[in-house]
Amino acid sequence: MNSFNSSSQSVSTPLPTREGQGGGSSDSFLTLAAPSTGTYTEKRSKFLAFAFPVSTVDEVKELVDEYAKKYYDARHVCYAYMLGHERKEFRANDNGEPSGTAGKPILGQINSNELTDILIIVVRYFGGVKLGTSGLIQAYKAAAAEAIAAAQIIEKTVDARITISFEYLLMNQVMRIIKEEAPDILSQTFDNNCEMLLSIRASQMPRLRQRLEQVRGVTVDN
Repeated sequence: MNSFNSSSQSVSTPLPTREGQGGGSSDSFLTLAAPSTGTYTEKRSKFLAFAFPVSTVDEVKELVDEYAKKYYDARHVCYAYMLGHERKEFRANDNGEPSGTAGKPILGQINSNELTDILIIVVRYFGGVKLGTSGLIQAYKAAAAEAIAAAQIIEKTVDARITISFEYLLMNQVMRIIKEEAPDILSQTFDNNCEMLLSIRASQMPRLRQRLEQVRGVTVDN
């Protein structure tokens, strides 16, 4: 079985653009709420699909290694992943199947469902009958589709953070803005000089920043 690093290959499959998005400029994205599974059988070959929410290549590597060991007796352990809200970091792996017949159709299902921060692994147990190129493509596509169909898909927002500093006397003015704009308060220190770390949806950050900067004595840092 090929290693993670040597068998991963970039795939230039075109990425779909969600309606209303500006080619990755949106501050929201679709991903999985939790892992899910699916199965597909074709001419006695069994395809086991596993979909995971992930956020880093390290997570991907750990899961691929884990499932390669868990299903050591399988003929192939293929996968594809997509990372980042802009959906620009992605790879596919055929793991010994003919080029483009496994990882690419798995990635195609990720693309067609407009998902990111996702890894799909498809384990194949050979049933003794060759499926051919088109048969393999259809089987890996169907297995990946089954795992996605079984998953709960959620929308997450891309958030931005700022740190604000101000004298305690400005507390009421600052807190009024925070109450009205409703950012998340990640940390806060109240003394003669106060500091707060705020997080809010990226598209709402310009308004929050502008309102805070209009308060004389408030310092706003990225």
